[in-house]
This record gives sequence, structure tokens and C-alpha cells, in this order.
Amino acid sequence: MTDLDSYQASFDGEPGYLDWAAFGPLSPAVRAEAQADTELLGSGRRSSIELVGEHIREARELIAELIGTDASQVALQPSTTYGLMQAIYGLAGELLVGRGEFPSLTVTATRASDALGSIDLKWLEPEDGFITPDVVRDALTDDTRAVAVSLVDFRTGYRADLDGIRDVIGDRLLIVDAIQGFGTVDVDYLAADVVCSNGYKWLRAGRGTGFAWFSERALERIAPVLSGWSGTDGDLPVDVVPLPASSAQAFTVSGFDALAAARLATSLRDIVDVGVATIDAELSARTRDVMFFADRYEVPVLTPRDPERRGGIVTLAPAPQDTAPLAASLTNHGLSVTVRNGLVRVSPHVGTGADTLRLFGDALAAFSSTRVW
Repeated sequence: MTDLDSYQASFDGEPGYLDWAAFGPLSPAVRAEAQADTELLGSGRRSSIELVGEHIREARELIAELIGTDASQVALQPSTTYGLMQAIYGLAGELLVGRGEFPSLTVTATRASDALGSIDLKWLEPEDGFITPDVVRDALTDDTRAVAVSLVDFRTGYRADLDGIRDVIGDRLLIVDAIQGFGTVDVDYLAADVVCSNGYKWLRAGRGTGFAWFSERALERIAPVLSGWSGTDGDLPVDVVPLPASSAQAFTVSGFDALAAARLATSLRDIVDVGVATIDAELSARTRDVMFFADRYEVPVLTPRDPERRGGIVTLAPAPQDTAPLAASLTNHGLSVTVRNGLVRVSPHVGTGADTLRLFGDALAAFSSTRVW
């Protein structure tokens, strides 16, 4: 795969899927690789087992390429949350976190603070839920040591300004949950110190495909509290307990699933081939299409209109009495979205075609025709 057209053609699911922020149906290449590698692991040949194991190195290198760093600073993880736990449990001092963030951040930060006593947790609570550089600046104190934020907010679709946050926090640590944007949002990840994500949504790689990148500053300041036997240098540490590795490998617990790495590497190769900037521009067009229909049928939109401040999520905020009828109309037209707490989250992808968008428009038209003003 080398171009956008080929990438779009690889979205082979049925029309109507607008829930990529919840789960990404696996791509044909990922499915094929997983099946082939499963057969290799069933052969009983050491060469075949080692061949599949090479995907672990490949996945780390591809992640490093997309971030613009070295593979030694990347550690594969079972999920985004595992990576965030590795980073947050090793902190000391004041940590700023948005109270409305996804639980992978809020629960992890709370558990770490309660268990270790080394973290002073301070909540950010902007009225609109957007963690902007100004919100962070106003909350900073001399004791602040780190800020944790989502790249794209799961609830509103707001895209954080990583460069702006870096400007206001100076050399404090910036920890980013990037699951709703990695591979689809073109940002400078080097503005952050820790980037954690997973391939089961936008990357179409399935679950178990998480990873975490640690900057040199993060490696110096974050203690590898949850470091297991795999987090050491050299061979299997038998009859001795060595110090944690000096690289990101220290932030691992045990060996990684080579099949998961194969799925992740396959999906990342497609992203590298097409280019994140190209994907970002095309995804912006799809979210603009969703907003067009929402505006046409007068359904309020929470997500920022500025393409630089959104990712692939468009969140609709109908009046309380309209949420259920709108959700029902979307379902009746064969559309998959997420409805939660009165909001309707619509998340297209680059491969979302005109047929799905027509269904979306028809669903909103049907809803609008029965709405009571």
C-alpha cells in the first residue's frame, strides 16, 4: 500500500459504521497477517517462531518513525492504560489532570496517588472540558511536576494543543493519552514526554496493541515502579535481580505478544506509507461532512469547528428530549455510533464513503421531520 486511494479501498466493512472512536474493525492486511502468523506459530519450527517474534522489533521501529525518535525509547504495552500506569505510577510531585478525561487517566492518577502517596493530584475542570494551554497555565504552581492530557478528548473531540501546552509548562513532564489520534492526527509528539496509545481503534489492529514512548527527560525523571523481568538489559535474569534497563524497556512487565505486535506493525506500515498528514487532511474532510449534516438539520455540535482543534470525533449535543429519538433514527438507518450521557458521538474514518454519509443524512432528516419544537 502506497497511496491514499489504496488505503481508502482497504476499508471493506459494510456501510453505516461511524464508531471508529470505540473500535476499529480490523483491516484486510491485519487480518491476513494475523492468520499467516498463527499458522507459523503452529508449525513448531523455531525459525517460524522467531520470524513472528521479529514483529516486536518492527512495531517499535515504526512507532519511533511516526513519532520521530529512536526505537529504544518505545515500549510495547498491552493497552494505552498499561502505558499510562507505567508513566504515572513513577511520578512524584503535583500532577495536573482534567477531571473529565477518560478513566485511563483519571482512575490511574487516583490509584497512583492513593497507593504511593508521592503524587499530589490536582484536577482541571474547565467548563467546556477543553484542556487548553490557558487552562493549564492558570493551574500551574511551583510544585507542578507533570501534566497529563488526551490528544483528542473522547467526549467532545477536542484536539489538545501540545505545542501550546509545552510552551506554558516549560520543562515539566507532559504525558499524552493519544489513543484517539495516533496515526490520524498530524502533531509534533516530541512536544510531549510520554505518548501512550493502542492500535484497536483508528489503526485497525485489534486489541493488545498498545505502546508507550518515553522522552529522555521522562526516562530520567520517571521511576520504573512497575518494571518486571522483561524490563532489564541482557538475557533472562536468572539467579540475579539486575537494575531496570536504562531505556524504555524498563517500563515493561513481561514478554510481549508477538501476534499482537504483528497486527500493530502491519497497520503502522500502512500509516507510514500513506502519511499521517494525508490521513489527517482526509479525515478532517469526513468530519466536516458530518458537521454539514448536523448543521443542516439543526443538531448542535460540541466539537470545535477549527480543523486544527479536532480529530476524527464529532459530538452532537441534542436537546435532552431529542437524544433518544435521534439515537433511534441512527440505529434504524443502520448506523453505528456511541450514545452516552445525552451526547451522540459520531466518528468517521478516512474510508467512510458517500453511502455511509448518505445514510447519516437520511437518519438526521427522518429525525428532524418528527422533532417537536
